Amino acid sequence: MREIICIGHITHDHIVTPDIDLHIPGGTAWYFAWGMQALAASDPNPSSPYRLITAVGEEDMPAVEQLRKAGVRVEVLPSQATVYFENKYGHNMNNRQQRVLSKAAPFTWDRLEPLLQGVDRPYFILGSLLADDFPLDVIRHLHQIGKVVVDVQGYLREVVGEEVRATDWPDKQEALQYVDVLKTNEYEMDVLTGETDPAKAVHKLGQWGVGEVLLTLGDLGSYIYRRKEDSTTRIEAFPPRKLVDATGCGDTYTMAYVYRRTQGASVPDAGRFAAAVASLKLEHSGPFRDTVQQVNALIR
Repeated sequence: MREIICIGHITHDHIVTPDIDLHIPGGTAWYFAWGMQALAASDPNPSSPYRLITAVGEEDMPAVEQLRKAGVRVEVLPSQATVYFENKYGHNMNNRQQRVLSKAAPFTWDRLEPLLQGVDRPYFILGSLLADDFPLDVIRHLHQIGKVVVDVQGYLREVVGEEVRATDWPDKQEALQYVDVLKTNEYEMDVLTGETDPAKAVHKLGQWGVGEVLLTLGDLGSYIYRRKEDSTTRIEAFPPRKLVDATGCGDTYTMAYVYRRTQGASVPDAGRFAAAVASLKLEHSGPFRDTVQQVNALIR
């Protein structure tokens, strides 16, 4: 099976909802690592090897050590600071207000290349959180040695002072030809493509070179588009028993989708699995910590 390598910052997250106010680690990297650990530990079927490449400040190294203690392979690049997000939600978990209080060192190719010697066509999940996390040449280099999975959210986040504002991705049409799987939601889709119709949006992304598009629509489910077949699959959402915290749900969906695809699952099966995993994650704060058995029970 192909190795799965997530590259992204572990963040310091301050999460505020009508019911909770807490400080916890976060970011695509955090949700990927714990989600993969939970699935691989409980899955009777073989799962792909995985690892995390991150960059955090010294004060947040305890989060890294927590992952390592749980058996996750983590490689840390030097950084003077950690990405610090403040996420505020109302009763509608599909919307949030976000501030960035500090940033970490970006992932440049000269820093990444020594850690990727000898890899054999792995899946690279790029946890982009801010527009300057991954320069364009990193995507190009990674595409030459593996499959590139990108969550577009970070490329569409402009930080002005501490406020996060929506912006377009200047290099999108050049960069997307090197992206094998792109994750987006309905708001990002509109900014990225100028289309409000999901069918038109995913088709345009395919024309720009993306192999597969994962379009999540919150409680309305998701669409998965494959350029090779010019086909779109609709995935129904699994309603959670309770809504606690939506932070990281998109990251969790992407992680679970790639996890099942490396096991040989079809697009519809991987999509349903990802939707079920994301639903279970919605029921508590922090990363997915449930089991494959619970996911399969929800699907049934």
